Amino acid sequence: MKSSYIESGFTLARWQSEDADVLGAAVAGSLEHLGAWLIWATDGYTAEDSAEFLERTRKHWETGETHDFAIRVGDSVAGGIGVMAREGGVEIGYWLARDFVGRGLMTRAVSLLTTEAFRLGAGYVEIKHDERNVRSGAVPERLGFVKVREEPAEKPLAPACTGTNHVWRLERP
Repeated sequence: MKSSYIESGFTLARWQSEDADVLGAAVAGSLEHLGAWLIWATDGYTAEDSAEFLERTRKHWETGETHDFAIRVGDSVAGGIGVMAREGGVEIGYWLARDFVGRGLMTRAVSLLTTEAFRLGAGYVEIKHDERNVRSGAVPERLGFVKVREEPAEKPLAPACTGTNHVWRLERP
């Protein structure tokens, strides 16, 4: 994958070690919103958490295991999105800071990375979310993904999660 993508209204850019402060600020400003669904945001988010994530994403980028991007709108970090290698395809995971929800931003970011994954040879793209996380599920539905199954979520669970994930899939055209 390329290290950055520029679209109308936003940029996807590979996370860099110098992003620790802006990552931490984006997550800290949205803890209640994110912590309901994402276990890593349930007990706060420290400078150490940012540094650990950024180091892990650097290593995963080098191995091709995961390609994580900051979603930027102007000078602000609006969220994050990652493309994770899977057998025969990829999985996309994402989060948005509270102030950027409801703008269609994530739908456009997922569309861009889905197109890129297919261009690079992925056989499918999957998205997983808790069955109660309706906003997260609206993204793949808008993009023509098909809900293919339900599966148990990995534990531990964030407070709003039921333990059942919906799995959406789009096959390579």
